[in-house]
Amino acid sequence: MRCVIARFPFDLTKSGVLESMKGVKPEQVTGESVIIGRRTYPVKQVGQVITRQDRRDFSAGEVRRAMTQLGFTCRGLPQAAMPTRVVSPLQQASAMLGIPVTV
Repeated sequence: MRCVIARFPFDLTKSGVLESMKGVKPEQVTGESVIIGRRTYPVKQVGQVITRQDRRDFSAGEVRRAMTQLGFTCRGLPQAAMPTRVVSPLQQASAMLGIPVTV
C-alpha cells in the first residue's frame, strides 16, 4: 500500500511492518498506540522505525492512518476519568442561592 508520511511516499505492507518491528523493544505507551503482533508500540516509535525519519518530521495521525489501512489495531489517547466531587446538601443549597461555600 502506498501512503504519504511527512510528505514522502512509502510502499508499506503488513508483512514488511511486522518484519521491521521484529526485535524492537516497545517503549512505554503514554499516548496513541499500535498493536503489532502481541506487542503494543507508541505510534511515533513505529513511524520512526518504518520510515527511518526523526519523530518530529511526522504526526502520529499520519502513522495511525497508515497502520489502520494495513489492518493493525490502533488505540487513541487514554480517556482520563473525570473526578467526581461529593457535594453536601448545604453546599448544594448555597450554590443554588449563588453563595459560594469554601471547603
